[in-house]
Amino acid sequence: MQPVGTYLAELNIGRLVAPTDDPRVAEFMGALDRINGMGKRMPGFVWMMEGSGEPGTGNTENNIGDDPQFVANLTVWEDVESLEHFVFNTVHKQFYDRRAEWFELMADQHFVMWYVEEGHKPTLAEAMERLAYKQEHGDSDHAFGWSYLKQATLFTTKSCRPAQGVFL
Repeated sequence: MQPVGTYLAELNIGRLVAPTDDPRVAEFMGALDRINGMGKRMPGFVWMMEGSGEPGTGNTENNIGDDPQFVANLTVWEDVESLEHFVFNTVHKQFYDRRAEWFELMADQHFVMWYVEEGHKPTLAEAMERLAYKQEHGDSDHAFGWSYLKQATLFTTKSCRPAQGVFL
């Protein structure tokens, strides 16, 4: 159950199969502004970590470490229902279903959610700490995935099991 006075934060990381200007990821890169823009207009959207603002880059400049192909998406939503609706009931799902075309398979978990106080904008470092905690300890109130949330109905009813280790 979501604590009163909180929002849901989520981090999704992945490593692109090629540099951002490579034709192999061109379709994904070309859709980022449209998908991110749609997400920002969705009911329940609160905040998104932004990149340079350059068209066609989304927030891929928020890469992890020194690897420009290892990118992160960090957003905050009012609740899990809002996030689920965006992920699984909009055009975003078409790209979600094709994520293996653009992202490498990762051995470690790549997705984490947690609750933040209303008004808090998590940093990438904070989000990476939550992901590391989930990797080490599994789902808990501190850091969790879709299956931890009883109210995550679209995740289960649409058979939207995430492919292990790919971004989006």
